[in-house]
Amino acid sequence: MRDFDYSFASSKGDAIAQARHADTMILAGGTELLNWLRIGIAEPGTLVDITRVAGMTGIEPLPDGGVRIGALTKLNDVAEHPQIRDSYPVLSVAILKAASAQIRNLATIGGNPLQRVRCPYFRAEEPTPCNKRVAGSGCAALNGFNEKHAIFGWTNDCVAVHPADPPVALAALDAIYVIEDARGSRRVPARSFHVLPSQDPTAHSVLRHGELITAIEIAAPAPKSAYLKIRERESYEFATVSAAVTLDLDGDIIRSARIALGSVAMRPWRLDETEKRLVGQRLGSPAIQSAVDAGFTDARPLSANAYKIKLARNAALRAIELAARAS
Repeated sequence: MRDFDYSFASSKGDAIAQARHADTMILAGGTELLNWLRIGIAEPGTLVDITRVAGMTGIEPLPDGGVRIGALTKLNDVAEHPQIRDSYPVLSVAILKAASAQIRNLATIGGNPLQRVRCPYFRAEEPTPCNKRVAGSGCAALNGFNEKHAIFGWTNDCVAVHPADPPVALAALDAIYVIEDARGSRRVPARSFHVLPSQDPTAHSVLRHGELITAIEIAAPAPKSAYLKIRERESYEFATVSAAVTLDLDGDIIRSARIALGSVAMRPWRLDETEKRLVGQRLGSPAIQSAVDAGFTDARPLSANAYKIKLARNAALRAIELAARAS
């Protein structure tokens, strides 16, 4: 691990000013960044601790009935907040399925989407071909250990998936990441915050150096929503496949649906074609299965993960059922 300087930011403006400097990284919960330092994924010259910055925690109502969540709000505080539990159960459950209670008491809602891929080649302590570690070096997982890797949106340059749970729920909720830097602010939809290999195989997200996620905004409540996580063990394990669903119903007729899959691509993967075909369909009808199948026409398995197509399809169907039953 490289030696580094350590400083506290006194305000959001101070944090943004310090983050502009080359070779500087931001520390919030630190549950992921400290792993990067340990295995050499990141070697900053300076860490800027923003945990004491005021005005970036808490959950506030928005005029349209939605909520604004400060980026430094701890994951458990978000999951257990009454408004989140009642109005956005998909997000509450996704958070509670992530990591351990101890980590969720430290990790932040703004830091969680910045996790990096769990590909063993990216996280190897010995050098292996990985374009996210060394641009142009190749992708060892393409023809290597890839049973947990992508079935959507991959290229020969990268076949990894984004591992986190809350971003999948946020994508299904059409949430917005509020991002600020010295020039001002911008708003990025959660569904497009992470970068596909076809855009840039070396990048993880659209966040640029010197920028901070300062808040996450979610529009009108989605009480008919659910999150399903499939993993090899129930405790402290990343998803093999996950599904987040929100439904707007008229009796048992679907007026609208939003479905995001996790651990199938480098970003939460929205099933746009499925969402369109579900409109006007009756819950429990054969058309639901057909609509979900239509969302998988672009799925492409790698050498060892064809099972994930069926698993993800079934997860989407089950999550629709769970969302329909939500109170």
